[in-house]
Amino acid sequence: MTQMVFNRYEKKYLLTEKQYEGLLEAMKDSMHEDMYGLTSICNIYYDTSSWLLIRRSIEKTDYKEKLRLRSYGIPSADSMVFLEIKKKVFGIVNKRRVSMPLKEACEFVKTGINPHGEQQIFQEIESFLRRYPLRPALYLAYDRTAYVCEKDPDFRLTIDHRIRYRTEDVRLEDGDEGKELLPGNMYLLETKNAGATPAWFAGILASLKIRPVRFSKYGSIYKNMTGGEKMFRSLIAAVSQE
Repeated sequence: MTQMVFNRYEKKYLLTEKQYEGLLEAMKDSMHEDMYGLTSICNIYYDTSSWLLIRRSIEKTDYKEKLRLRSYGIPSADSMVFLEIKKKVFGIVNKRRVSMPLKEACEFVKTGINPHGEQQIFQEIESFLRRYPLRPALYLAYDRTAYVCEKDPDFRLTIDHRIRYRTEDVRLEDGDEGKELLPGNMYLLETKNAGATPAWFAGILASLKIRPVRFSKYGSIYKNMTGGEKMFRSLIAAVSQE
């Protein structure tokens, strides 16, 4: 069992194929892939039957919180996965997570019974489960490549492709197929750092006309399911014209 805590600023950008290729070329001397390279990341997002958590999140409040279960690749019942609480407070992302076998993590969320007693992160998750009647609401997967800055290891970025989801068979062990959220020639860039975006990288973004967007994978899927397709299509069309 491993505990991890992350605090950072995150910004998101939607990229066309041309911008994606230009970015890789422009940053090749400054960034390198991390030790994992290309990875399929699979998630279960938990929510109430009325989708309370994601509705609160897209209301753009100063405080947002989510509970999700994450695996790297398709797990078996005994594979180690990560159960994590993700919070965003005034723009700062805080992620606290623990690793445990998949079957143990699912049982913890289902029953709310803390398997590790007094350890703080487990108590926080236990408290979260008491506050909300949760269910496995959404399966979300994507192919991610992570990069680290050569001179500043605190500056990282990820590029996600083939973002796909389903609201049935919401189990990590049931494969990673689903409906794709974005067109096949689009990518999602996320920068992750403790402070401001480095000037040299901001210059690359400006030269490629890559602009930040308000974009949540989970939020966009929920909006599409509840009649928000027009706004989503408008965002995709605007980026595609860059």
